[in-house]
Amino acid sequence: MPRVASLFLPQLPIERLRRKERPATPLEGSAPARPRLADPIDDDPGACSVPRGGGWRPGARWARDDASGRRPSQSDLDRLPAHQRPTMREMGRRSEPAGHPFKARHRDEAAAMTAPAPGPGLAWGRPMVLILREGQREVISSACPLALELGLYPGMTAAHARALIADLDVREAEPAADRALLDRLALHAARQWTPTASVSGADGLWLDLTGTTHLFGGEERFCRRLTAFMNRLGLTVRIAVAGTPGAHALARFGSAAMTLLPSGKEAEAMADLPLAALRLQPEALTAAARFGLERIADLYPMPRGPLARRLGLRTVERLDQARGSVAEPITPVLPVEAPRVTRQFLEPIGTPESIAQVIADLVDDLATVLQRRALGARTVVLMADRIDGEVQRLIIGASRATRDKAHLKRMFGLKMAQLDPGLGIEAMHLLVPHHEPLTAQAAGTLVESSGAAHDLAPLIDQLAMRAGPSALFRMSSRESDVPERAMRRVSPLASPKGWPEWKRPVRLLQRPEALSGVVALMPDHPRAGSPGAARTIA
Repeated sequence: MPRVASLFLPQLPIERLRRKERPATPLEGSAPARPRLADPIDDDPGACSVPRGGGWRPGARWARDDASGRRPSQSDLDRLPAHQRPTMREMGRRSEPAGHPFKARHRDEAAAMTAPAPGPGLAWGRPMVLILREGQREVISSACPLALELGLYPGMTAAHARALIADLDVREAEPAADRALLDRLALHAARQWTPTASVSGADGLWLDLTGTTHLFGGEERFCRRLTAFMNRLGLTVRIAVAGTPGAHALARFGSAAMTLLPSGKEAEAMADLPLAALRLQPEALTAAARFGLERIADLYPMPRGPLARRLGLRTVERLDQARGSVAEPITPVLPVEAPRVTRQFLEPIGTPESIAQVIADLVDDLATVLQRRALGARTVVLMADRIDGEVQRLIIGASRATRDKAHLKRMFGLKMAQLDPGLGIEAMHLLVPHHEPLTAQAAGTLVESSGAAHDLAPLIDQLAMRAGPSALFRMSSRESDVPERAMRRVSPLASPKGWPEWKRPVRLLQRPEALSGVVALMPDHPRAGSPGAARTIA
């Protein structure tokens, strides 16, 4: 029995902008910020005196014992000024760098320190609308819930909205970015939830849940899991599951945030919904209003011939699709397949010469595929199918995207000794699981000068094949008030950051020593004889 789910994201354009502008850490007095997609954390920053288990950082003034031999408690930390309180990132895992202590505070954060906590009605702050230009007019394309409560609506002119509300936050709409986010969500759905998923208009997704919800504990549990996932991304979602595409109308015009409708009940559930729920054309809606047709139930008793003449044949088709009489196929999104080339053999091969020749042919075929798709390989996997059923694998990596045939053949030649053909190899494959766009680049001059810099990527790749991928690196600076964390490893081809302008100690004492005779310019600075004052310069 088919089951179709429709996801409706009513505030997608505005919530996408707010999610992009949300601070990384929650502001004091406000609700905790939802998690954002972050870059991978470097778990190997090099030698460091901080223990792997976390805990207090050695040398920090809130970690040292005071004169009585007692370590500061949580109440002592709470009494510190807001800008001096240590954060969990500063006291936590060694793989998380501490924030810069001298970085200017965000203006919203400074205002939140003195402003009271926002109530439920003020969760959105200022009313926000997004506008699109239609000819010589600016029209509202999306409005936040607070703006909707104040009487603004999509389709209203921006000048009218500004006249009604003085403190109105007006932004330019970004339909391309909204579409890109929907495409990413549909691709994630096709990889994680169901193989048949696609984008539904400009504000939702289609999911074909036929035969898949039992893997997640049923439809209700799946919908709750999907809702929690969208909420973690900062998106408001409404979801409806039915046996026909009528789930689209229930998700957008229904009264519940989650609707699970048994198959065969779609016509009854949609009877009281407006005609706009059928995704009709504006001309059809105008004609229906002229004839006094407002609800979907008004179309049920009408004969098909007069209905098609008055509202168009597309209206009859949409009505049949919503009731399940006519199928509406979902065109699924397809994840981008990794470039792959294959060679099958009539007879098994096992000599080094024949294997090297096949690898060279595969590399030539792979370079053609990569050039046609404007891609460069970062990781290439060679798989050899032996006649005994075992698969031999060789993996090579490139520090920069490449499709240079000679370079790839040379790198495979360095590792070909690790390939065990056994009784013979009957098929060989080349797969590129990690690739990047690689297009033409502008050259400085047509004639290479004597002092021109050469590309170090091939040399680095060959050295990494011999010495290991972790043997080659560069050192770069990192913003941290702890000298042990001021450096980190970067890739050999990365551009290291320079040192900060403010002076850092060149040598650290093994144990901090108290300073004497210190004169503080402000009350929050270290004073003479304070337990937090420590000398770090030898």
